[in-house]
Amino acid sequence: KDGKIPFKEIPAVKLWRKMLSMLFETGHPWITFKDPCNIRSPQQHCGTVHSSNLCTEITLNTKNSGDAKDNEIAVCNLGSINLVHHLTSDGKIDQKKLKKTITTAVRMLDNVIDINYYAVEAAKNSNMKHRPVGLGQMGFQDALHNLGIAYDSDAAVKFADESSELISYYAIQASIELAKERGAYESYDGSLWSQGILPIDSIDLLRQQRGSQYLDQDDSCQLDWSPVRQALKDHGIRNSNIMAIAPTATIANICNVSASIEPSYSNLYVKSNLSGEFTIINERLVKALKERGLWDQVMVNDLKYYEGRIQDIKRVPDDLKQLFKTAFEIDPEWLIDCASRRQKWYDQSQSLNLYIAEPSGKKIDKVYRHAWIKGLKTTYYCRTRAATDTEKVTISDGALNYVKTTPDQPKTCSLDDSECESCQ
Repeated sequence: KDGKIPFKEIPAVKLWRKMLSMLFETGHPWITFKDPCNIRSPQQHCGTVHSSNLCTEITLNTKNSGDAKDNEIAVCNLGSINLVHHLTSDGKIDQKKLKKTITTAVRMLDNVIDINYYAVEAAKNSNMKHRPVGLGQMGFQDALHNLGIAYDSDAAVKFADESSELISYYAIQASIELAKERGAYESYDGSLWSQGILPIDSIDLLRQQRGSQYLDQDDSCQLDWSPVRQALKDHGIRNSNIMAIAPTATIANICNVSASIEPSYSNLYVKSNLSGEFTIINERLVKALKERGLWDQVMVNDLKYYEGRIQDIKRVPDDLKQLFKTAFEIDPEWLIDCASRRQKWYDQSQSLNLYIAEPSGKKIDKVYRHAWIKGLKTTYYCRTRAATDTEKVTISDGALNYVKTTPDQPKTCSLDDSECESCQ
């Protein structure tokens, strides 16, 4: 009415409780932390980042003005590095191969901007003016398995840091090389890039705005960034945004690697698509069990019984149990710590699912506070395990035997109820 948007004011704590309640019940909403999205955005001179895209990795400006010619709908062209294919036989990252792959990928993504079909003019206007691309990664979990590193370990956090620094280094370098050849993007002047501020530098901007007590994000470097800084100063950069980690569910499936930065959901599951249903097993686990002489029909039956989890299989060695933990067996704070190290190098965000095996209001609150304090820009689904597992049916001597497992987990949680101890 009269061009005004209806609204009401409610206490922030009540709103936060409602959000946590919805996360508990549905896995939504996907959380976008607006301060790091904007304070660390290279394009903050062009307006505000109001939200991410559906998958939460794209954090770009949008614009809706009176003049249709100036309207902007954010568009981002995505590509992903297969980390598994960039490891050497001695367990290191093949930097030469990685640089070649990234240089080619950034050029291809920049080409897509010019040859793409745009359904609406506002999308074309935005893409041509800012030329954002989103180069990410996939196969992170498989790379850890190949390296013999557990996801919930300091070594995994270190690998997330080192691999993302290399991707950031070569991607920014590749975009600068394109700027030498094709020119900087149209809205370059006034950006953080034009001020010589790289993604790693923008952490300090966030720390200044929040206060150091509200940001616990590492900002150390392993590489010499001085050549990149000088090249940026001399030539500018071709793309306003260069890096983002998408979910990669489909392309990872095609490449037969773990999706994006996801931990293994299960070591044994059924995959369904238009071609039918396929039983998928973790080949690296099978190989490790064969090397220990533990792969037999009994192990197969145990994996089926425990739905791909090996923690309760007594004859599996402890080191394999640690290495092949599945998503709900990993404390979500480890996922956040790895994501924090990646986020310091990326100018956009990452699709980060959080897995909470035994959810409660208190635990969900703690996890999302940890994500904010670690400097994350966004989170994706909050996945929780069902209160009951599926019934398992076997046939023995012609009789049906039913086994039903019921983990000790709450079925409901009233996060709006001040009397609920889990919510305090």
